[in-house]
Order: sequence, then structure tokens, then C-alpha cells
Amino acid sequence: MAESSNTVINYSYEEIPDLSGKYALVTGANQGIGYSTTLGLVSHGAHVTLGCRTEAKANEAIEQLHKDVAERFPHSKAAAQIAKGHRLPLDFLQLDLNDLKKTQKSAQEYLSRGLPLHILIDNSGIANEPWKLSADGIEVHFAVNHLGHFVFTNALVDRLKESQPSRIVVVSSLAYLALPSDTFDISKINDETVGSPLTRYGRSKLANILYSNALARRLAGSQVRVNSIHPGLVDTRMSRVTRDHMDDETRALFAKLPSPSPLTQDDGALTQLYVATSPDIVKNDIRGRFFIPIAVEEGLNSKALDVDLQEQLWAYSEKVVKEKLQK
Repeated sequence: MAESSNTVINYSYEEIPDLSGKYALVTGANQGIGYSTTLGLVSHGAHVTLGCRTEAKANEAIEQLHKDVAERFPHSKAAAQIAKGHRLPLDFLQLDLNDLKKTQKSAQEYLSRGLPLHILIDNSGIANEPWKLSADGIEVHFAVNHLGHFVFTNALVDRLKESQPSRIVVVSSLAYLALPSDTFDISKINDETVGSPLTRYGRSKLANILYSNALARRLAGSQVRVNSIHPGLVDTRMSRVTRDHMDDETRALFAKLPSPSPLTQDDGALTQLYVATSPDIVKNDIRGRFFIPIAVEEGLNSKALDVDLQEQLWAYSEKVVKEKLQK
């Protein structure tokens, strides 16, 4: 094991198993840890669909992925394919999580392609945005980070069942701990007077965990394993914005967390790659759990484990989604 930013690395790119024949979909795959996650998957043989807002950004990422696979994984089967002049199995799926109708359409587009789905990584997200509403009139952190993935993932669950054994990784954050105990009032999601950009982000990250655990419970009798993770404080544009907007109390909180100093982008992707690819997940039937850097299972607080709150959020999400999609 190696160390990065005082974090013990319990998983590495070299430990990712052969993923030939596996189909993966990564949201927000063109940049940050989403890009590094896609690199880890495709370099080990997976067919990866990049869920991105624009085709131009996805195509830029795809071209860079070819270069990075050849340079960083020169002995891989993927690099050998590139050397022969073949293209890697990478494709684009337009995905705008800010708009629920567009999100549902994107899921339907994936299904129409007739591809299996073995790995779904709900990676995309936003942080510390000033107060604004999504295209559907919902507070934007909650809309993009939770409701968008709620719609997208639920629409793909049957395909994941058909493809099982399969996995869903929901990218959350320990920022959920920055949420004061009295601020997860579902009736106040759209109340501009409640919270700050950081606590609204924390609320959306708690929603990710609540949703992940509720979905894991619903899939308990299947071979679809659902887990959530905290990637760490990663040196990406989004995390730099997050650090710039922290108040003193939140800075003190993050200073106590594992890896308070930023991880590299590649190391930040390793926890979700572990949950998405490690044989440990199937061997030990790991589901409904939460992991922190790097590949370490972490307990959750009582609010995140509250089954009643999980079900309240699920019912509220279904109600809102139904209303918005019917308009």
C-alpha cells in the first residue's frame, strides 16, 4: 500500500480486475474524478458510456482517454488495441441532470441502444452554487445531485437487473456531516432562507446516502449491489470552490476528516473504482454501505441510517418527479 496526502491507499489501478465484456456508465465522466474513473474502467477492458452535458466535452475526453491509456497503461489490452489502430469502446450519452425530462429521456436513450449495464456510477454533481432553481423549479443542489440521479438510476434499474451481477455507486460526500441536525426538512427544500450554499450541498449529499440505502434495501434479493462513497477532498475545480466557501466551523470539521489535504484526481477516483470493480464487493456481499478514501468502509450517523427518513425522501422524490414529468 502507498500513501497520498496522509491517506493509506487500499486499492490501486493495478488491482482493477479484467473488465472485458462489462458495460459501465459514468455520469460527469469528462472531467475530475469522473474522468479518472472512466480511465480506470476502460483501461481494464470495460465499455464505458460517458454521461455528459455536451458532446464536444465528451469527445475531448474520449480523445484524451486514448492518449492516457496508451501512455499510462502501455501493457494493457486496451493499449494494444490502440497500437493496432482500433478505437476504445467509449461512447457519449447526453445527460443534463438539471432537467428531469431530459434526464429521463437520456435513460431511455441508453435503454434503446440495447446494451447491458453492469456498472453505474452516479458521479456527477455540483457544489456551493449561489441560490438558484433548476429547470424544474427545484433548489439546484438537491435537483442535480439527488433528483437527477434518482430519475436516471431508477429508469436503469431493470437493465441492471437483467445484467446482474451489477453494481451502482452513488457518489456522496462527508460534507453531509456539515448539515445541522434541524435542516433536513423536506418541506423546506425550496426555502431560500434555509441554510447556506455549503449546507444545501450537504443536504443533497445526505440525500444521496439516504437514496443509496433505500435502493439497496429494495434490491436486497438481487445481485445488484448498491453502495455510496465519499471520494475525499480532491484537488479538482469543484473541491477548490468548496474550500473557498467554507466557514470556520466547516473548515474545522474537514480538518478532522481522513485526508484533510487534497487528494490527487486519480487517487480521488479510487474509492468509487473499488466499490465498482473489486471482487471484495461480491465475495463479501457488500451492499448498503458507505466508503471513504481509500476503499475504507465508514460508519454513518443516525440521520443517514434513519430508515423512516430514507422512505420519506423516496416518497417525496417520487411525488416531485411525477409532478415535473407530467407537466
